Amino acid sequence: MAIQLLTIHVHLSPRTLTLTYFQYNKLVHVRDQLLFCLISIIYMPLFLMERRTSALSSTLHNSLILFLLYNIMAASPSSADLSFGFYSASCPSAEFIVRSTVRSASSTDSTIPGKLLRLLFHDCSVEGCDASVLLQGNGTERSDPANTSLGGFSVIDSAKRTLEIFCPGTVSCADILALAARDAVEFTGGPAVQIPTGRRDGKVSDASNVRPNIIDTSFTMDEMVKLFTSKGLSLEDLVTLSGAHTIGKAHCNAFSDRFQENSKGKLTLIDTSLDTSYADQLMKQCPANSNPSTTVDNDPETSLVFDNLYYQNLVAHKGLFHSDSALFADERTRKQVQDFANDQFLFFDNWSRSFLKLTLVGVKTDDEQGEIRASCSSTVAKR
Repeated sequence: MAIQLLTIHVHLSPRTLTLTYFQYNKLVHVRDQLLFCLISIIYMPLFLMERRTSALSSTLHNSLILFLLYNIMAASPSSADLSFGFYSASCPSAEFIVRSTVRSASSTDSTIPGKLLRLLFHDCSVEGCDASVLLQGNGTERSDPANTSLGGFSVIDSAKRTLEIFCPGTVSCADILALAARDAVEFTGGPAVQIPTGRRDGKVSDASNVRPNIIDTSFTMDEMVKLFTSKGLSLEDLVTLSGAHTIGKAHCNAFSDRFQENSKGKLTLIDTSLDTSYADQLMKQCPANSNPSTTVDNDPETSLVFDNLYYQNLVAHKGLFHSDSALFADERTRKQVQDFANDQFLFFDNWSRSFLKLTLVGVKTDDEQGEIRASCSSTVAKR
């Protein structure tokens, strides 16, 4: 009988008791759920004591214990074969190699973190987190106009080439992409998030699936909620994950619907929810008939730092996209935006949970649905 190694780490904060659950085999077993409940009961007194002891709180807040919710994974059937430390025996250096590749690329090109994070969002939104967006060819997701501005592919390819040298046929492109996006956030000052691995690479990539499954920057709140709900993500997740716009850049056509060209060829503001001084700044950066390759920072203040200024910008009516501004305009999400604007720790805490949920969307974990590609741009069958 195989012996399972279980390790429980505890994170205490003034708001929540979070247990980090590490398991190096199957995640969903009744006995493991019972063990989790037992650990919760044992540590609850510590949680209550911490609520009253600021010194202990300070120590725990500065610990390197990562934020995770076991019940998210236990409740997700598609994540049943994922585990923390999945490559601990087959490729122990896997996560280190990905992290080093991301850091090296980001050090020479400051736009890389934002590109990697966006790449993961577009991948997980269509067919799940299975690296289907990386496949090249006519009619693939990557060929759809909505994805032609995606970047960061070279970083994933570089990490894959290195991994194929040390651990051939072992680490999936889907895991590399999820880990790279995770590391990109940490590299730019965001929270360190532990995510499980063991994803398989998808075999299907169809351009026709892109538009119905990704959020357009002109979407209303109801349209965004409907799409997120279909992925198993909540309204809270929508607000939290939109915080990804705190880094990265956008092309002018992504927010051109907020302006209108007059008879003199000048842009005028038609979206009154946008701060006028910020609108003037955008019109200078993206005048009428500007070069299609022109980009602006998603966050006009700290575009290279993962922080909560994105939410402060929303409160100040300086959200770049219509979909950004909708988060503060809608009464269902306004308070959460304000809370994140006032408390970066709260945003980071929520980000850790929501990002974990994102990386579990539609994962493939068996040979029937997925595979381990030798190259991230083509399936095994096509090589």
